[in-house]
Amino acid sequence: MHRGKGWRRTAALLLLPLAAVLLALSLTTGWSSAKAETQGKPVQTTEGYSVYVIPVDMTVESGLASFLDRALSEAEEANAALAVLEIDTPGGRLASAEAIGERIRSSTVPTMAFIKGKAASAGAFIALSADRIYMAPGSTIGAAMVVNEAGEAVDSPKVVSHWSAEMKSAAEMNGRDGQIALGMVDPHLVVELKALNRTKQRGEIISLSADDALKTGYAEGKAATVTEAIAAEGLAKLTVVRESPTLAERVSQTLTSPAVMILLLIVGIAGVLIELLVPGFGVPGIVGLLAFGLYFFGQQVAGFAGRESIVLFVAGIVFIVLEMFVPSFGILGLLGGAGIVSGVVTAAYDTGNAFESLGFALLIALVLVVIVAYIFRKRGIWNRFILHERLTTEQGYVPSGDGRELLVGMSGTTLSPLRPAGVADIDGRRIDVITSGEFVPAGHRIEVVSADGTRIVVKPVTATD
Repeated sequence: MHRGKGWRRTAALLLLPLAAVLLALSLTTGWSSAKAETQGKPVQTTEGYSVYVIPVDMTVESGLASFLDRALSEAEEANAALAVLEIDTPGGRLASAEAIGERIRSSTVPTMAFIKGKAASAGAFIALSADRIYMAPGSTIGAAMVVNEAGEAVDSPKVVSHWSAEMKSAAEMNGRDGQIALGMVDPHLVVELKALNRTKQRGEIISLSADDALKTGYAEGKAATVTEAIAAEGLAKLTVVRESPTLAERVSQTLTSPAVMILLLIVGIAGVLIELLVPGFGVPGIVGLLAFGLYFFGQQVAGFAGRESIVLFVAGIVFIVLEMFVPSFGILGLLGGAGIVSGVVTAAYDTGNAFESLGFALLIALVLVVIVAYIFRKRGIWNRFILHERLTTEQGYVPSGDGRELLVGMSGTTLSPLRPAGVADIDGRRIDVITSGEFVPAGHRIEVVSADGTRIVVKPVTATD
């Protein structure tokens, strides 16, 4: 009966990760098929009949890069006359911004950035990567100093130099003053702003208003709305196609953010380990596998996780489960760990960052596992390898040592027939004894004559004795 339950639990552990991943894949296929919302008449496939408006109104992360890539691809397929990036973002990850900038520059459709709010940090780089820039009154561009997640300035010369070069290159590509772009990044530079009759001093970062951007050549014009900006380009009569993220892309943008990604990894690792260590397939295992499913769902919708990453992860889980039941001297466990790590890392946008996130998540998860394992230590899988039977004197076991010799000369009563071995009651304890060959019936008086090793020799007591 116990054997059957064990195999059923093993089968559930092996099949559930596969089922969770298949469910995520089916959701991905269904959700990511949504199309752009259009305004006015249907999208024309003839060149010059449509203008695509793509919102950039969120933190610059890997999910935004995936959405912009899809939107620009649809604009290219429709032979659109113009793709407008409607920007209002405080910035985000530099790696994602670089990927977005490269995609904008490689677009076969002319691009325009319309800054309706802030184009700060990574947002400034995205705007500078476009062919033309229009700004709404009250909007700003710049303040691209490199900061860490805590908002503190990064002083690494290597990082600052790289980002400065990227900003300068994006600005000069469209005929803008590269020194101003450098002043948006490096607070240590002194930059002459001749068009504004002022100088950027050390410790300052350049951020241009709409009027300042016009004077310095960082904007082609001002417009209150994106419609006015399109009209200023002579495209007012064309159909406007407004792109928006699908439900799957919105979910993916959340799931691929660094904080959520680490949280999913912590819950996934802790849930699976707790389920393996504590008998009974229940909440920890389900929650852990769902967390991993969400992780891969977000990465796949964002376009980073291929099927090979999912196959590696599922294979790793299977090997880990098999290690708990099949003796392999740790080989299956090592293969399982390698599969899980490879699947998680190759599914992420940045492999190096994924390693760091996985290491941090593993450390936190192990702490949680240790706490849970201690609380449920009496139910853990390790109890299978612990002898719970107690070898007590009440059950007929006598410890070796000096205490055995103390029995010599004591008398007792046989509790079972001695043929020649049996059980006797000596000094109120059940003890395994043996005679020198005599048969002694149950209930007969006996006396201990010797205690040699594990053998206690007795003889029957006669009436004469």
